[in-house]
Amino acid sequence: MQSPEQLPPPKQGRLLAQENSAVDSQNVKQQLRRVLEAASKPEDPVLNSHLRDHPHVSAEGPRGTMAALGITLALLVWMVTLLLISIWKQIHSSWNLPPGPFPLPIVGNVLQVDLKDIPKSFARLAERFGPVFTLYLGTRRVVVLHGYKAVKEVLLNRKNEFSGRGKIPAFQMYEDKGIIFNNGPTWKDIRRFSLTTLRDYGMGKQGNEERIQREAHFLLEELRKTRGQPFDPTFLVGRAPCNVIADILFNRRFNYDDKKCLRLMSMFNENFYLLSTPWLQLYNNFSGYLRYLPGSHRKVLANVSEIKAYTLEMAKEHLQSLDPSCPRDFTDCLLMEMEKHSGESGYTLENVAVTLADLFFAGTETTSTTLRYGLLILMKYPEIEEKLHKEIDRVIGPSRIPAVKDRLEMPYMDAVVHEIQRFIDLIPSNLPHEATQDTMLQGYVIPKGTVVIPTLDSLLYDDQEFSDPGQFKPEHFLDGNGKFKYSDYFKPFSAGKRVCVGEGLARMELFLLLSAILQHFNLKSLVDPRDIDLRPIAIGFGRIPPHYKLCVIPRS
Repeated sequence: MQSPEQLPPPKQGRLLAQENSAVDSQNVKQQLRRVLEAASKPEDPVLNSHLRDHPHVSAEGPRGTMAALGITLALLVWMVTLLLISIWKQIHSSWNLPPGPFPLPIVGNVLQVDLKDIPKSFARLAERFGPVFTLYLGTRRVVVLHGYKAVKEVLLNRKNEFSGRGKIPAFQMYEDKGIIFNNGPTWKDIRRFSLTTLRDYGMGKQGNEERIQREAHFLLEELRKTRGQPFDPTFLVGRAPCNVIADILFNRRFNYDDKKCLRLMSMFNENFYLLSTPWLQLYNNFSGYLRYLPGSHRKVLANVSEIKAYTLEMAKEHLQSLDPSCPRDFTDCLLMEMEKHSGESGYTLENVAVTLADLFFAGTETTSTTLRYGLLILMKYPEIEEKLHKEIDRVIGPSRIPAVKDRLEMPYMDAVVHEIQRFIDLIPSNLPHEATQDTMLQGYVIPKGTVVIPTLDSLLYDDQEFSDPGQFKPEHFLDGNGKFKYSDYFKPFSAGKRVCVGEGLARMELFLLLSAILQHFNLKSLVDPRDIDLRPIAIGFGRIPPHYKLCVIPRS
C-alpha cells in the first residue's frame, strides 16, 4: 500500500469531470429557471394588455394549455437532468472509491438504510460490499468501516489521517468548539489539555476514586429511602455520575432533590434519546431541507442551547472569583489556559463553555445509561447477581466501601462490567470521523473531507471473538481458570485520537458504583425475570434501554 506521501497526483481528467459536472449543473439550473419563467406567463403583449384591462378574463384556452404543458415539460426535464447528472457524477467521481450501492439524486442511499436500526443496515451492506464501502446519505459521501481489521487500521494505525470530526448538524452550535464536535484549529490543544488536567485531578487528595466513593455513600442513602418500593432509576441512580463530573468541573455537588440538576439531567437524557430516533437521523443528513420544519430536532437544538447557557454562566462565575495561584477545579484550570492564548483566534469564553458542556453531558449520560442498563440485565439473570454477591462478600465484606484495588481480586465483577458495556453497545456506529487528507485505505482512495464511520458494534459483536455475541455472558471476559481476560475487540469508548477523554473515569465509576449497590442491596424486578425485555427502544446515535422500575431490598 502506498503511503500518503507516495500518492500519485489526482488525475486531471477526473478533476475536470467534477468541475464540468458542477458547471453543467449550474447551467442547467439557470436554463430551467428561464424556461419556467417563460412557460408560466403569456408572451403575447396584446393578450397581456387585454388581461390587465379585463382581469375577469382567464388566460385559459390555447395559450393557457401551452403554459401548463410548458411547466410540466420543464419539471420533467429538470428531474431527468438531475438523474443524468447524478449518474454522470457517480461514474466519474467513484472510480477508486470503495464499492457501495448506487445512490439516487438528492436522497442518496437513505432509502437503503433502516433508520430504526442503522447498525443492522451497515452489517447487511458489509456482507454485500465488504468491510469498507461507500454510502451517500443525502449528498454527503460516507465511507463505512466494518470489522476489526478495517476499524483498527483507521482508529489506531492511521489515526492522524482520520482524526477529523464529521459534521453533526444537531450540534451545529458546538461546531469547531469544545472537544467532542470540534473540527477546528483549537481541538488538539483543548483535548490535550483536558486529558492532562483530568488525569491530574484524579491523583491527589480529591482524586476520582475518593469522589466516587463519597458519592456512592449518598447514592446508597437515597436507595435506602425507597424502603423496598418500586422506583425509576433514571435520575436517582444517574445522579451519582452527574455529581462526580460536576465536582470535577465546577467543584460542586447537587442534592438529590435539586431542581436545577434534575433539569440538566432531563435535557441530557432527552437529547440522547431523540438523537437515536429516525427523525434525527434524517435531520443530521438533510438539515438544509428540514431545519425550518417542525420536529424533534428543534427540541434538541433548544436543549443544546440551554445546556451551553448553564456552562457559560458557570464559566463567568468562576472567572469573577478566579485565583490563578489556587485553581479550584477543571473550569479554573481551563480559564487559566485560555488566558495564556488570549490573543489567538478561537480561545474564547464561548469555547470554554462548549468544552464544559461536552464533558458534563458525556460524563453524566453515558455512565448513567450504562448503569441503568446494567441493573436491568442483572435482574434478567439473577444467577449472575448471586455470583456477584458472593464475590463481594468474600473480597470486600459488608461494611468497607469498594475500592479500585479490589478489582484485581474480583475477576467476575470485572468481567460483568465489561460484558455490560459490550452487550449494550451504547454508541454502535461511533461518532463520525473525517479524512484530514487524501489517502489510501485497503487499495481505495479516500478523498479529504470524506466522512468515515468506524463501526464499534462490528467489534463488540464479532462472533469470532465472542462466542454467541447476542447473549449476555460474563465468560466472554474470563479464561478457563476464571481469571479476567481482556479482549482487543473491546472498544466501547472508541480508540485513537478521538477516544473518549473520560474513559478511565467511567470505568472506575461503573466498577465502584455497581459494587457498592450490590454490596448492600438485592435487585428485585416487578415482573418475572424471564419476561424482562432487554431490547433497546431506539437505536441510532445510541442504544436506549427500555423504561422500567425496580425495587432494591437491603441485604442486612
